[in-house]
Amino acid sequence: MSFKNTQDNTAFSSSNPHAFQINFNSLYTALCEQQKSDQATLLLYMLLHQNSNVRTYVLARTDIENLVLPILEILYHVEERNSHHVYMALIILLILTEDDGFNRSIHEVILKNITWYAERVLTEISLGSLLILVVIRTIQYNMTRTRDKYLHTNCLAALANMSAQFRSLHQYAAQRIISLFSLLSKKHNKVLEQATQSLRGSLGSNDSPLPDYAQDLNVIEEVIRMMLEIINSCLTNSLHHNPNLVYALLYKRDLFEQFRTHPSFQDIMQNIDLVISFFSSRLEQAGAELSVERVLEIIKQGAVALPKDRLRKFPELKFKYVEEEQPEEFFIPYVWSLVYNSAVALYWNPHDIQLFTMDSG
Repeated sequence: MSFKNTQDNTAFSSSNPHAFQINFNSLYTALCEQQKSDQATLLLYMLLHQNSNVRTYVLARTDIENLVLPILEILYHVEERNSHHVYMALIILLILTEDDGFNRSIHEVILKNITWYAERVLTEISLGSLLILVVIRTIQYNMTRTRDKYLHTNCLAALANMSAQFRSLHQYAAQRIISLFSLLSKKHNKVLEQATQSLRGSLGSNDSPLPDYAQDLNVIEEVIRMMLEIINSCLTNSLHHNPNLVYALLYKRDLFEQFRTHPSFQDIMQNIDLVISFFSSRLEQAGAELSVERVLEIIKQGAVALPKDRLRKFPELKFKYVEEEQPEEFFIPYVWSLVYNSAVALYWNPHDIQLFTMDSG
């Protein structure tokens, strides 16, 4: 089944008898207003994923913040939402970030006083920077609580899709990118230490099986690699647009030292290392006791002076959402749990339900 906008006067193809028209403007407005409900988020996902007319219309809207902000609020309140709702919100973001026009436009939308964002007072921030903050917060929540690899992968894919188009990042968003890398770095060192101690302990005993630290290390190194690629993508494509990211990078430059010679990260570290060295040198020449404003000024001047051909080109980071091989295993129980929890005047005996657990709605 397909449908198109009532404002579109072109005729339907006769080969599609199950087509109908709907007012896309009214649909868009309703979807923006109803995202707190699982049903509306699920419908939005289905439309964006399966209907190219709707996807094109949504991406052409000049008020995209009306749709994105409620989605971000779902992710921000991840503790209060069921995991299905969070997945749907995240996949919607991933689908939107597949479009370069979207990734550019979100940095042009300036928001004032985001009251639901409690970590810090945000009097003025771009929609793009807010999106980065919320996705990073979701990753950090997932690292400490749910440890869901699927959630991690989709969050990182959305950040990666946006990275080449990062523009005028808010200083807090830039700090959080580097803070997430710091958290991953500490986690990496901890797992490495545990693996070493476990190996030493096992030399004197053959009784107990070793925990699989190699797998843990492999997963954390994949995530670190991805974060380095995201930072690198921003530096190679839009360094002059992001003085705050360069500032945060220089402030925490010691973090990156251990990865310079690491075989898994050596190649991707070349550009980051070059940027750190280039700007560190310019700051040293400017003297000691520099104010934040003066450092940012030197960074802006340096961004123009840095020869772009010295930065090694890597393939563009692009990830596309692909449904799992058997999506019905996720969607059928989810849809029926929504029917069960929202149906009025319909009764099912909860003791007879086997398709989903009672807390999945």
